[in-house]
Amino acid sequence: MSEVKITAEPRTEFGKGGARRTRRAGNVPAVLYGHGEKPKHIALPAREFAAAIRRGGANQLFTIEITDGTQALALPKAIQRDPIKDTFEHVDLILVRRGEKVVVDVPVQLVGEPARDTLVVHENDTLSVNADATKLPESLEASIDGLEAGSHVTAADVKLPAGVELAADPETVIAVISAATTVEEATETPAEEATEGEAAEAAEAAAQA
Repeated sequence: MSEVKITAEPRTEFGKGGARRTRRAGNVPAVLYGHGEKPKHIALPAREFAAAIRRGGANQLFTIEITDGTQALALPKAIQRDPIKDTFEHVDLILVRRGEKVVVDVPVQLVGEPARDTLVVHENDTLSVNADATKLPESLEASIDGLEAGSHVTAADVKLPAGVELAADPETVIAVISAATTVEEATETPAEEATEGEAAEAAEAAAQA
């Protein structure tokens, strides 16, 4: 994954009021922390940050050039969004170094087609891995090709790129293959089931009489 250079400004206003003013100015309130350094409050340009996340995902690596003359290499640790406006409310960024290994959650894509008359349930769409902060995979692939009903794919089955190690439990279930509902099962209605139940009750009452 390529790095994205982005310019940030130091933030001097804090609290809800300060965060609102930062957002009104077209920026996203953010905090840089890690490596034992004192947290640094910054403001990121909202449009540039949103575009980078759309392209690179939640694990996008940033080279942040702060207007106070400092620079930082960082990864998003936590991103808060407005669920209605779909805008960024606040970002926590963790400082990283080149060659440093970090643990991140990476999206898992299912590839291939399972056997006929089956359904696929994607139990976990991300997987925790340990990798070089500057060489994080954008996604991982798990094959479901030809799998029969009753099969399942675990974290241990996911193909990992060179230099990437599994951080999650190898037995973590990624996907489950189940039998598809038959036409007969799909067309059987509660009303039909009730009629069958009523008939059984009537037969039992007649026998007791």
